[in-house]
Amino acid sequence: MNSQADGWRANLLAIAAGALVTPSLAPFDLWPLAIISLALLAWLLADGNSKTGAKRGWYYGLGLFGCGSSWVYVSIHVYGYAPVPLAIFLTLLFSAGLALFCSLSCWAYVRWLRDHPQGQWLGFAAVFALGEWLRSWLLTGFPWLYVGYSHIDSPLAGWAPVVGIYGLGFILALTAAVISLAIRKRALPIKPMLLIALLWLSGFGLKTVDWVEPSSSSEPVRVAMVQANIPQQIKWRRDQYLPTLELYRSSSEKLWAEHDIVIWPEAAVPAYYQQASGFLAEVSARAELHNTSLITGIPFAEVNSNGAIRKRYNSIMGFANGSGTYFKQRLVPFGEYVPLQQYLNGLLEFFELPLSNFSAGSADQAGIKAGDLTLAPFICYEIVYPGLVSQWLPEADLLITISNDAWFGRSIGPLQHLQMAQMRALESGRYLLRSTGSGVSAIIDQRGQIVTRGDQFSREVISGEAKIYSGSTPFALTGSWPILLLCSLICISLPLITVKMRR
Repeated sequence: MNSQADGWRANLLAIAAGALVTPSLAPFDLWPLAIISLALLAWLLADGNSKTGAKRGWYYGLGLFGCGSSWVYVSIHVYGYAPVPLAIFLTLLFSAGLALFCSLSCWAYVRWLRDHPQGQWLGFAAVFALGEWLRSWLLTGFPWLYVGYSHIDSPLAGWAPVVGIYGLGFILALTAAVISLAIRKRALPIKPMLLIALLWLSGFGLKTVDWVEPSSSSEPVRVAMVQANIPQQIKWRRDQYLPTLELYRSSSEKLWAEHDIVIWPEAAVPAYYQQASGFLAEVSARAELHNTSLITGIPFAEVNSNGAIRKRYNSIMGFANGSGTYFKQRLVPFGEYVPLQQYLNGLLEFFELPLSNFSAGSADQAGIKAGDLTLAPFICYEIVYPGLVSQWLPEADLLITISNDAWFGRSIGPLQHLQMAQMRALESGRYLLRSTGSGVSAIIDQRGQIVTRGDQFSREVISGEAKIYSGSTPFALTGSWPILLLCSLICISLPLITVKMRR
């Protein structure tokens, strides 16, 4: 591919390959497409120099994020009030920026790993997994659209409680690279093929392993989640404040007597805790009559001595038989805070969304209590950070996440979000309770399977039982460090071996 025409064909193919990841994920769940996507990427990187690799990696990332995170347009245009041309431009800019992560990974692979015989498969898989991990924290992180999420129900799902989402990405990239190598060489690489077969067969076997067991000291917990489905356009209007409180009050009144935990979603109460304390005291008294825990999302204001607000937090709080306050740690750029606010504040209207000036909570917070149970709390897209979730294990009895996915509209974003929550439950070996304002609210079991769920954009109560499990999955004990260490060792050792071979 030396001519300009061939170069453009390669770039277009890279965009298409990246876009293939999206239908492999929810709601389409065509998981083989993730392998095809990575096999095409490995094939595209088989020739050319590191500069060419970086370019093709960037185009791959453009297809990946441009297609898979297209829901960003909904947030910017529909709820951020940006004009269509500006919303399209900013969505493309967002995708182009994230594509630089893929570009960096592909550059490193071609520059340091591809020329070693094992680098074409082991090196490709290692640098791909490390690239996904890098994207989870650098510049606040965007751990979305990982290829491993496509395998929540595939034979590889058995590996998730062992190696986590980055480990699944490693196995998928390894599989794809070996397939690409076999096609290019027109011969079966026996040892790599045997390794791939072993990993996939082991995945089947691992799916039958019970890493955790039902707790002998706890009965199943009766849970109800109120999905109020209040349109985002009116949620923060003053004339809707009292009707909103009445909606949650009336929807919950019949739940107290029959449930151990009642959950309201992110920012269910559209006011600061200090302003709504009277209402919360009233509903807490009703819940306490039945020994029920109320867990709700609500903004929290920290005030100074003269009553002025010093800091604002997006929080979860427990009431009645519940207790504790958790402040969100991972904030959404432009949704909850404005990066470089001193330079950008007021420049674009969509930066002035409601509640766009939060502070981040500290990393050493306690969990939420519901009676004697410890709930590991996560707000909105915090649940997509595997490292953040694993920090609460194995002490947590249940995982709980509250969200307001109305920001994504009727896009694929909320369903991708739900799938990522399923993976956290599978990795952790714990039931997960997911309460959202507009859907999809769900109870997810310790194997990542949905026990019961609501519909999108419907006003309903999702009710069911959550079982308490004890013990730990291997991932809960170690987190992602074993697979990250393995990938790092591969990336360090293969270039050193290559240099010695050349000498």
